Amino acid sequence: MKQRDFENRYRDSWAQLETWLKADSNKAETAALDLPVAYRNLCQQLAMAKERQYTSRLVDHLNQLVMAAHHRVYRQETLRRNGWLHYVLVGFPRAVRVNSRAVLLAAALFLLPGLILGIGTYNNDALVYAVMSPEQVMGFESMYDPDNRVLGRERGADTDLAMFGFYIRNNIGIAFRTFAGGVLFGLGSIFFLVFNGIHIGAAFGHITRVGFTSTFYPFVIGHGAFELTAIVLAGAAGLILGRSLVNPGQHRRTVALRLAAAEAMKIMYGTFLMLVIAAFLEAFWSSSATMPIAIKLGVGALLWVLVFAYFILAGRRKDAAHAN
Repeated sequence: MKQRDFENRYRDSWAQLETWLKADSNKAETAALDLPVAYRNLCQQLAMAKERQYTSRLVDHLNQLVMAAHHRVYRQETLRRNGWLHYVLVGFPRAVRVNSRAVLLAAALFLLPGLILGIGTYNNDALVYAVMSPEQVMGFESMYDPDNRVLGRERGADTDLAMFGFYIRNNIGIAFRTFAGGVLFGLGSIFFLVFNGIHIGAAFGHITRVGFTSTFYPFVIGHGAFELTAIVLAGAAGLILGRSLVNPGQHRRTVALRLAAAEAMKIMYGTFLMLVIAAFLEAFWSSSATMPIAIKLGVGALLWVLVFAYFILAGRRKDAAHAN
């Protein structure tokens, strides 16, 4: 089919879609156009235009139209339109479930190396020095040595606030590197997930071996529910970016990356929020000297259950309503 015939055949449908996208989506307009069907047809037409090597003007025009339609089909109720409350209650957990394959892969890349190094350092104390320098190991031990009472020391409010800022900067820096590494075809995200898993696993195994569990586990269990989960989610968002570059499908890589970034940010907004919560808990709760160990462990376990329940259950009623 010649390009002129191709354009004549589909020009009206393109114009109808463009008009719909530019208009405010009230109920009448929504009923007038089946957007998912129009979007699928448009993707097929774009693929045909590329395969038949039509002019770049036509291909670029269809690319832009596909991107605009994609945002309207797949976007959740946006932060600007529905507010943070709706995003937290529905949009964030739904985005995690929609991208469950990337999340599970990120979890495996993070947890499996951590588990291997944790068991290894617990059984062979010399293994920790393959991951950390002796100075790092000594500093890590001094933080959790019960005899030094480092965690039991009362701190002023100004110190807690300063540590809150430090933890936010540190945690968000780790998450951002893990996410941004996805632009290297996913390899950067894979590296940071494995790297962090190895270091955290080695720390867990070594501290358990030397017997500082009464200070270490009560300290990490509370904020760990948010911090460790957020690292995995940041890695998953990075893998979404990488997937778009490795397999852009019918789009150009630049277009595929933009579309993937829009999807990944639905996860990253919530990930940053989780890291702020983790920093708050680490600064003001985990370091508390007045709270009994049993309560810290109990609250920490409850937080883990709540985090998993949130991602599994939150927003499912809305999902069912959309499906119907």
